[in-house]
Amino acid sequence: MIVCYCISMRILGIDYGSKRVGVAVSDEGRQFALPVSVVTNTATLLEEIEKIAIDNEAREIVMGESRNYRGEPNEILLDSLEFKKKLEKNGFTVYFEPEFMTSVQAERWQGKSELIDASAAAIILQSYLDRVRQEK
Repeated sequence: MIVCYCISMRILGIDYGSKRVGVAVSDEGRQFALPVSVVTNTATLLEEIEKIAIDNEAREIVMGESRNYRGEPNEILLDSLEFKKKLEKNGFTVYFEPEFMTSVQAERWQGKSELIDASAAAIILQSYLDRVRQEK
């Protein structure tokens, strides 16, 4: 009998917001990040994010670490910490990546769009991928 343990190479990126949550995913080689979707932050958010992660074979997640202009934790970060705990309880490995004004940056690059939050998630994820690659 042959047993195969498949290790996920993809990683999910999340731009967590009080109303909308942007989602991005890396390629298998973890070289680049692509916007995937925007999910409404409702009671079913956890299930929706888990489904996206499973569909993309991702067991690791990078979330934007949102802080205010003084670098202090803001309300979004406090909410996202709770969401991070739920994801970890369900078996995901979750990392925080510092982020600041990623939605504004995404809008500057692409203009107003329904996928702004997903593009912001891709910016967060790309920052993480680049930093980890440089640290090796």
